[in-house]
Amino acid sequence: MSDFPELHTLWDYNDPAGTAVRFQALLPEVEASNNRAYHVELLSQLARTHSLRRQFAEAHELLDQAEALLGDEMVVPKVRCLLERGRCFNSAGEPEKALPFFREAFGLGTAVGTQADFHTIDAAHMMAIAEPLPVNQLQWNEAALTLAEASPDARAGGWRGSLYNNIGWTYHDMGDYHKALEIFAKALAWREAHQQDKPEAIRIARWCVGRTLRSLNRLDEALALQQALLAEYEGVGQTDGFVYEEVGECLLALERGEAARPYFSRAHAELSQLAWLTASEPERIARLEQLASEK
Repeated sequence: MSDFPELHTLWDYNDPAGTAVRFQALLPEVEASNNRAYHVELLSQLARTHSLRRQFAEAHELLDQAEALLGDEMVVPKVRCLLERGRCFNSAGEPEKALPFFREAFGLGTAVGTQADFHTIDAAHMMAIAEPLPVNQLQWNEAALTLAEASPDARAGGWRGSLYNNIGWTYHDMGDYHKALEIFAKALAWREAHQQDKPEAIRIARWCVGRTLRSLNRLDEALALQQALLAEYEGVGQTDGFVYEEVGECLLALERGEAARPYFSRAHAELSQLAWLTASEPERIARLEQLASEK
């Protein structure tokens, strides 16, 4: 695969359509090279660009093409196909169909060792996402974190920020806000220490801390943190609907509904444009619209 770029360097998860263009441009050269392993991985990632855009039939078709090229020796390419098949089902709202694919990917990755660490961790983290029970979510995320902390592969170790984040949200969903805050603080510290080149990841980690402070009814602290984040976004010429939403929620909880209204309006304007959010949480979008219009 050394003749071709590492596929992760071509990814922009915020722009799957643009990523698909880059993958498509590479495809003819890969097909001509007879590098079947790379071809399989490329098709699997092209499929992912479609599932991220909720084009599930196209994604499954590409995965069928990829799997037809698989040989017994292609363990990592097979793991990647299993991951994307599972992600496709999970994104379509069928986690029960996704779980066997993630479980098989985890088993294969574990069997081959370090070379597959990144994708093995990915499989465990996807198991945690698809599992319905918080206790199982925690077990899979902790298994993924153990691998990430032990792996000699630096890229695999880079999973730690996301895993801390996911573990924090599991505790938050379970109502253990103190534990959630502890984990989110750990996530923020890790990102500040290791991801100075990713300011957006650091901002999201700070947002999670602020969101949990609101759950703990530490409203003044939560509001101050979100307002500071808002100022930081404005300072770099950006906005963020989730920050607008949180500022509004903090103000509403502080019984400052009139002050909250414009923030809910801005939040609705931005978040209603996110197809994945409107599909998964339509009631959240409807609530923002209602809060924005209440007098």
